[in-house]
Amino acid sequence: MPLPPAAPRQLAHMRDIRLRGYFREDGQIEVEARLTDVKPGNIWTISDYPVAGGEPLHDMWIRLTLTMEELEITACAAVTDAAPMLDLCARAPLGMERLVGLRIGKGFIKEAMARLAGDAGCTHLRELLQPLATTAIQTRYGVAMGHLQSLDEKQEAVRRLIGSCHTYGETSPLVTALLAGMEPVEGK
Repeated sequence: MPLPPAAPRQLAHMRDIRLRGYFREDGQIEVEARLTDVKPGNIWTISDYPVAGGEPLHDMWIRLTLTMEELEITACAAVTDAAPMLDLCARAPLGMERLVGLRIGKGFIKEAMARLAGDAGCTHLRELLQPLATTAIQTRYGVAMGHLQSLDEKQEAVRRLIGSCHTYGETSPLVTALLAGMEPVEGK
């Protein structure tokens, strides 16, 4: 269902975020994010840097390499291809290496933000961490859920998700049914 009709308006900014998850031959997962900001018309930035309409104001990439089982970050690469102050902004991705050793799960965002706080990181690269985390989980989920055969395996998977969202709330019908040993009804 689309959003309700909008009031009359004029496009002022476009932000695109593209996320991809991959399985590597060595058994690890890679997730990549690319953020681009584009203005429809010409602008001048705070630093008097001109940006032509339709050209990226920001163009940034992150790749996380993670273990399949624990979702522990084993490598992190980031680049900034476009930014209003490219000479300075291009250095910010170097700090992303501070994420190596973190595990995606409970507390990940809080710890990642602490490691990359303030001038230790980049606002836009930090913004990509939440969708990268969920992309990593969904990438692993595709393999893991394909192998869940028994009710015990499904119950264990649900226990890890309890409290993560509305559907996996402690009293949701899905959680209640699975933990009670019943197969949930599709879509209920």
